[in-house]
Amino acid sequence: AYDKVYKDECVFSFDTPLSPGGLYVNLASFHGVGSDYLLLDHSRTANALYLHQCWTKTRKQPETATEAPAAPIKMAIGVEGGFDVDEDAGFDIVKEHFLVVMPAGSRVPYPNDALPTVVCNSVDAILSHAGFHEQEEVAAWQEERVESKYARQLAVESSEGNKIPPDSKKWKCAETGAADNLWVNLSDGHIGSGRQHWDGSGGNGSALRHYQAMKLEGKEYPLVVKLGTITPSGADVYSYAPDEDDMVEDPLLAQHLSHWGINMMSMEKTEKSMAELQIDLNKGFDFDKITEAGAELQPVHGARHVGLKNMGNTCYVNSILQVFKEVPMLADTYLTPAAAIYQSAPADPTADFPTQMAKLCTGLISDRYAAPPPEGADYAAVAVQPRMFKQLIGRGHAEFSTGRQQDAVEYFQHLLETMTRAEFAAKDRLAGAPGGPTAAQFEFDVEERVACVESGAVKYNVRKENVLPLMVPVDAATNAAALAEFEERRELKRQKTTEGAVAAPSVDEEETVRPVVPFMACLERVAADETVEDFYSSALGRKGLATKRFRFKTFPNVLAVQVRRYYVGEDWTPRKLDVLVPMPEEISLEHLRGQGLQHDETELPEVDEPTAAVNGGGGGGAEGIVEPDAAIVSQLMGMGFSENGSKRAAIATSNSSAEASMEWVFAHMEDADFNDPVPAAAAATTAAPGAPAAVDPESMMMLNSMGFSELHATAALKSCNGDVERAADWLFSHADDLNGAMASINPVVSNASVGAVPGAGTVPGLDGIGRYELFGVVSHMGGNTACGHYVAHVKTDGQWCIFNDRKVAKSAAGPPLELGYLYFYKRKSV
Repeated sequence: AYDKVYKDECVFSFDTPLSPGGLYVNLASFHGVGSDYLLLDHSRTANALYLHQCWTKTRKQPETATEAPAAPIKMAIGVEGGFDVDEDAGFDIVKEHFLVVMPAGSRVPYPNDALPTVVCNSVDAILSHAGFHEQEEVAAWQEERVESKYARQLAVESSEGNKIPPDSKKWKCAETGAADNLWVNLSDGHIGSGRQHWDGSGGNGSALRHYQAMKLEGKEYPLVVKLGTITPSGADVYSYAPDEDDMVEDPLLAQHLSHWGINMMSMEKTEKSMAELQIDLNKGFDFDKITEAGAELQPVHGARHVGLKNMGNTCYVNSILQVFKEVPMLADTYLTPAAAIYQSAPADPTADFPTQMAKLCTGLISDRYAAPPPEGADYAAVAVQPRMFKQLIGRGHAEFSTGRQQDAVEYFQHLLETMTRAEFAAKDRLAGAPGGPTAAQFEFDVEERVACVESGAVKYNVRKENVLPLMVPVDAATNAAALAEFEERRELKRQKTTEGAVAAPSVDEEETVRPVVPFMACLERVAADETVEDFYSSALGRKGLATKRFRFKTFPNVLAVQVRRYYVGEDWTPRKLDVLVPMPEEISLEHLRGQGLQHDETELPEVDEPTAAVNGGGGGGAEGIVEPDAAIVSQLMGMGFSENGSKRAAIATSNSSAEASMEWVFAHMEDADFNDPVPAAAAATTAAPGAPAAVDPESMMMLNSMGFSELHATAALKSCNGDVERAADWLFSHADDLNGAMASINPVVSNASVGAVPGAGTVPGLDGIGRYELFGVVSHMGGNTACGHYVAHVKTDGQWCIFNDRKVAKSAAGPPLELGYLYFYKRKSV
């Protein structure tokens, strides 16, 4: 029951039982292979028996066709009432099975009474097995609401004289007089307006402000119910409590509502529920320029125009991969030598990154799956489903292994990190790969200049990045006057609504005016000097003011630029900055190239601050060392902070909580060393010169298998207190100069004693002129990156195309330059 059976897709390609050649399942390894890879699998495994699945799909006849799908009524995928993802619902599938004997290729139909019982039992087990993908994937996703821990012991005030009338026309916001999106507090009967939606509609947040005001008085009144959604079967209930802050269930809802005069059994729904509002967002996608709704889009087919099926909240994966495939190095590294990569794959190709990356590149870049669909067919005929790839990249990750929506930028960076590890471990199999690791195409060195204001002395720090984040200075909007006029008109309308006036029905709803912030304003904000308080100046021997400046030390071949539209509000809820940032299709950044230490500058002495750098004390001994909690670091990184800064926050607060660490981040994010690596444990320097330390043999073997020498692995394990995962991170983060990193934690070990590092050192030729042209845009629709939808616009052969999951078409209007989230630029040839 626990065997993995890959009977629905080839491990080397995207062939399925519905492919022209069908799918062959190895009766020994349970791996499925397409007809083109049958001989390869036979030679690799020496297995002779295969189950050949040959399926054909025909559209159902009109008399047996299913009824038109009903509109979704709940936030769910693959369940009754939710979004239907069953592409085969309108088809009949005829299944034929054969037993094939290799290498002769002899075949007999199955079932067959003449076959040995043991063979029949094996085949029957495969056919009845759910299949690996059905076991591993979330085939059905549904929004879950848990019971609020406050519901059963909810504090409730007296309702005398404060009953809520059953007539919805009499419901008003107690603070503003608004008449829609109203929420009643179950503890005191207060009616307030809900929070503003991501697009500016919805409400003014008075219900939340009331909760916060009551909390200041020492009253915990967290549960609110959306008036207009109350029916005999339930209602929308939200908890403002910081430890919940989500839609919840109230098992005593009828009792709580009755206290305020509301009889659930007699109520009728008058407003859309929160689920329906999200459904409107998710099923239409016609409210934005992003999907070019309303335009006559011409489908395109061929190499590099293959769609990716959405497997349920995987649009963030699809959008990144469609842009990622345009990096030329991918084809050279994985597509051209794909046959050799498959031949050298380990026993389980599904767990081998080079194999799955070669499979993906073959599917997206070549024309193997790019033929136009037959007449009458849908887009599914020219789309592939990267199930194995997603499972491999997400394996072991707290978020990317789930079926939830994710941040595309975080996924992109996680993909690069995973690729770096895998390519280093498989460097012998990828020996022909030019230009070093794939991640190096996106990496650039940042030069950070910190200057002591009083002494004028400076120091230069260099760190690697793979994404350029742009904060959006809303105060630099070029349409400030239009914004002010719009806000004035909106305030006037709100006042009229409060006073009971009704606007003329012939007046159309005015389009929202959004701030327009130029790209150069964002860039200037990044490049501007920042003031750093409480900076320890080694020149002065005390703390004082300093300035910090960002510059490029190198420029990558491919520059990824993130427009930071999403942030965490003061109430700890994720929010979207509703602003337009028109990004240019060509940019030049040479004016931001760093020059390093100048001849007239004095360098700050290399003297450590005479206090514990991160721990905030602890005596400096090994017993005072605090290791950052991985969960806290993950939460902070999910909010957009760097890994090093997140680790420093966790350590500085002794891993007390994510909230405490966040407060530390806000107080220290301007520190000059905020993004610097956390100092290594002093205990790492105690090893005898050149002698291997007593470390866990299994950890040593794991690091050796990645291509690292015993001495390097030993140093990493000692530096990370034996934690093999952290040791691997340490090794990869210092891969450019492992000898130097080794010497920094154990100065008595010379470079000669540790030897050369295979593949280490900077990749030559990647730095170049800082002029770029746009070739890819990943855009997001939704209130935050944990919901909504992603699409990609990619420029191929001079033509902009839109990649909306499995649908690929020529772009009618071009990419949404002002609405994108992640922009990809390639170096412009001179």
